[in-house]
Amino acid sequence: MKTVNARAVFGKDKKFKTTTIERRDVGAKDVLIDIKFAGICHSDIHTAREEWGDIEYPLVPGHEIAGVVSEVGTEVTKYKIGDHVGVGCMVNSCGECENCVKGEEQYCLKGMVGTYAGVDQYGNGEKTQGGYSTHIVVTENFVLKLPDSIELDEAAPLLCAGITTYSPLRHWEAGPGKHVAIVGLGGLGHMAVKIAHAMGAEVTVLSQTMDKEEDGKMFGADHYYATKDDATFDKLAGSFDLIINTVSANVELDSFLKLLRVNGTMVNVGAPPEPMSVGVFNLLTNRRSFAGSMIGGIKQTQEMLDFCAEHRLGATIEVISADDIDDAYERVVHSDVRYRFVIDVATMA
Repeated sequence: MKTVNARAVFGKDKKFKTTTIERRDVGAKDVLIDIKFAGICHSDIHTAREEWGDIEYPLVPGHEIAGVVSEVGTEVTKYKIGDHVGVGCMVNSCGECENCVKGEEQYCLKGMVGTYAGVDQYGNGEKTQGGYSTHIVVTENFVLKLPDSIELDEAAPLLCAGITTYSPLRHWEAGPGKHVAIVGLGGLGHMAVKIAHAMGAEVTVLSQTMDKEEDGKMFGADHYYATKDDATFDKLAGSFDLIINTVSANVELDSFLKLLRVNGTMVNVGAPPEPMSVGVFNLLTNRRSFAGSMIGGIKQTQEMLDFCAEHRLGATIEVISADDIDDAYERVVHSDVRYRFVIDVATMA
């Protein structure tokens, strides 16, 4: 076992504390990663504060992990010492079910293993702890190759924010001739705009106010509207083939559904803790669909990273010290970040 430095929360109303955790010895198919940067995702906050269900504390969050390989197991073939690599939202799955075989490990029928707040039932049964730490050991099949053209700090958020938005954009075929709306311009939303633009779609940002219009258009948005203005919903009725809702708050879904064209789809990737409701007649009209999407599988995540490298896309970030995590959480909740906080793990030493 290897003892490593970390930041953990010890209760839903507690602040982060300096601690140590144990990482398993490197097995034959394992990769030891020296973590350099770890993004802060809203999912980290929901989990740390028990907004999505009961949590066993202490908890080390973090599933946007970028680092350097420092040791490999004897049977590892995909990576070598010194490689730039990443770890996203999952670290294992059964590998045998229909979905895993299709490369959709995130939908493993027996349950994928989350990077934190999970138990690796397919490995040694250890409780998983995430990337707010100096090192992590992961089986090589759940490690991603980070392109050299993307800096590690800007690459870290791609492991969640990037793939969470890339996956539905790819699945619902965003591209030339498609009109795509992105609801919210935060950590997820700004990556959705960048990726949808790179795919060739006509991109509209739907944000509460016009405060970030300049940024949105810099990221690739063709149009920008404020949802606090009721006239927006009248003007844009029936406009979009695809809407990606990135916000983790309970929005009025029916208002957004009315913005869809015939056969249009609204996809939720933000996950508010409270239930959301939809008026069925808003689905019947124009044969609209309301859907959800998680992250992508490992193969698609690598595809996303290579796509981002090809189009020179990285996250727009604010790098912080490990001592500033609590303040960063509050700022994320109040939408006071442009656009992703990334922890400099060197500050955990």
